[in-house]
Amino acid sequence: MPMKVMVTGGAGYIGSVVTEELLRGGDEVVVYDSLYKGHREAVVEGATFVKGDLLDTALLRETLAHHKVEAVVHMAADSLVGESVKVPAKYYRNNVLGGLSLLDAMLGAEVKYLVFSSTAAVYGEPAKQPIEETDPTQPTNPYGETKLAFERALRWYDGAHGLKYVSLRYFNAAGATERSGERHNPETHLIPLVLQAATGQLPEVTVFGDDYPTPDGTCVRDYIHVVDLAQAHILALHALAKGHPSSIYNLGCGGEGYSVKQVIDCARRVTGRDIPVRKGARRAGDPAVLIASSARIVRELGWRPTQQKLDAIVESAWRWMQRNR
Repeated sequence: MPMKVMVTGGAGYIGSVVTEELLRGGDEVVVYDSLYKGHREAVVEGATFVKGDLLDTALLRETLAHHKVEAVVHMAADSLVGESVKVPAKYYRNNVLGGLSLLDAMLGAEVKYLVFSSTAAVYGEPAKQPIEETDPTQPTNPYGETKLAFERALRWYDGAHGLKYVSLRYFNAAGATERSGERHNPETHLIPLVLQAATGQLPEVTVFGDDYPTPDGTCVRDYIHVVDLAQAHILALHALAKGHPSSIYNLGCGGEGYSVKQVIDCARRVTGRDIPVRKGARRAGDPAVLIASSARIVRELGWRPTQQKLDAIVESAWRWMQRNR
């Protein structure tokens, strides 16, 4: 059955794609975003837009009640690892205090379902690959720590108030739809950086270390198409509405991951352009391999990603970038 859903951070990259997919499926959507990092033009036509801060509990509650919202997809957060180390207070304020403000507003408006956009950074530097949900959570930065803190709050709110949730942990969302793609400032994600080097917007792309214990010496990571990611959020949302218990799921590419060199080579194939590369030193704390297992969500919710191949991810990002340069 269609639902009335509020998407926090719906003017951002992933939030706008989640909104697209919700509307395509027949759900009604309210986008709640401060536009601190999001873009007003990214809000999908057909969604109701409310400009507001997560710390404004009264406005959150009024929005939820006025629009008769039944469920929330919570995507609004600060998410730069390096910045979180330098200014942890910002991350605790936005990711934890803002999250608690949202939960209190949901209780006030009697909204009982939440899907949380979490991160595989909660695992820190895991001892084995691929990472499973039962592996220890040992964040190595305030970004991962604040996401984990909110996940733990969700468990207690469920026990005390019956607020049901699904938390989705993933590493690298990538790719684009026809209308929505990555537009960050500063840009820190590998695929858009490589494509910017292909267009000449950047003079080169830096590879941080090529002597890791991986097949080609460069770091291996998970990449998941943003539409597959959005579908996982929607699947979780409707599962909760049908009585599925609160759960935590990893989302990954479903294979062995892709190395930095493989991403660059793929971008060269897709764009047909040379991409200058500069070798840099390893970055402190960069594990050789980080891959999340999606076996649990496949088994329990029947998630079936359709765009797992790296070429499909890069091609969609390149098409979007060409249209929106």
